[in-house]
Amino acid sequence: MKHNLLLSACLLVAVNAAYADTPVKTAVPSREIPIEQVMTHDPVLARQGDRFYLFATGEGVSVMSSSDLKTWKFEKPVFEEAPQWAVDAIKGYHGHTWAPDIIYHNGLYHLFYSCSAFAKNTSAIGHATNPTLDPSDARFKWTDQGKIIQSVPNRDMWNAIDPNIIIDEAGTPWMSFGSFWDGIKMVRLTDDLARVAQPEEWYSLSRRERSFELDDKDPGDGAVEAPFIMKHGDYYYLFVSFDYCCRGMKSNYKVVVGRSKTVTGPYLDKDGKSMAQGGGSLVIQGNTDYVGVGHNAAYHFDGKDYFICHAYSAKEDGAPKLIIREMTWTPDGWPIVAW
Repeated sequence: MKHNLLLSACLLVAVNAAYADTPVKTAVPSREIPIEQVMTHDPVLARQGDRFYLFATGEGVSVMSSSDLKTWKFEKPVFEEAPQWAVDAIKGYHGHTWAPDIIYHNGLYHLFYSCSAFAKNTSAIGHATNPTLDPSDARFKWTDQGKIIQSVPNRDMWNAIDPNIIIDEAGTPWMSFGSFWDGIKMVRLTDDLARVAQPEEWYSLSRRERSFELDDKDPGDGAVEAPFIMKHGDYYYLFVSFDYCCRGMKSNYKVVVGRSKTVTGPYLDKDGKSMAQGGGSLVIQGNTDYVGVGHNAAYHFDGKDYFICHAYSAKEDGAPKLIIREMTWTPDGWPIVAW
């Protein structure tokens, strides 16, 4: 027990370092740990062969792997050094890299990642590729492909973080993203996922009311972020997180959803309200065990759907823990997460 407490303390230091202004280099532990001990922010998953790979906020993008989603092994981060283009472009960014997304497309694993400074839209989304996720494969190498988009204070009323990529039924790639300001945006990408497609095609997917008197540089009080789109049946489902993360025991994160028959929306909640007008039906929120839960992803593996996110543990003073739950569906097609 003493060893487990020490390990948990070390993990909490590592997670906190991910949100610090100064990068902290940490050794990669060699042992596996149960999911109950995994501390993380903003997790996403990919599977190659019989192994799952988790990518999350952290120094250089944190990576873990598992054969069963229950026991996890630390892997080396994606970047040993911060991408120089991002250091040059984003004041305050030193390598602690946020909210990635991972997708396999045209023979490559594509990782999208966020470079920013907390509570500012001085932000950019970058892109890296690898032919394999298996570190033992001779081909294993992350190649940074540079910037996809960048937001600039006083120019843009959106924030270039929290990317999510989906390929629609026509084979067209789209990137949704956003946090606070004017909400969640979507832009069409080129077929190789390397840049914004021309002519540019943009959509607003989810917004919450923002106080008019706030300065444009202020994130605002329209607390929505972390989009993730999943196709199920005839619908695309847009999950977003409402309210506030990253406040420990004061976090009140929750996940809401809407759906649309077209990937670009409009996404409507159960009451028919557009998410672009503040709508969203509750999927999951805090309880007595976790004070806030959010920044989710959703996947279909081996005939089951899974909901993955982080949540702030009440019994561990708000420590951010990895949550993976099976997701089922109501008869009329709305997601249910056992909680």
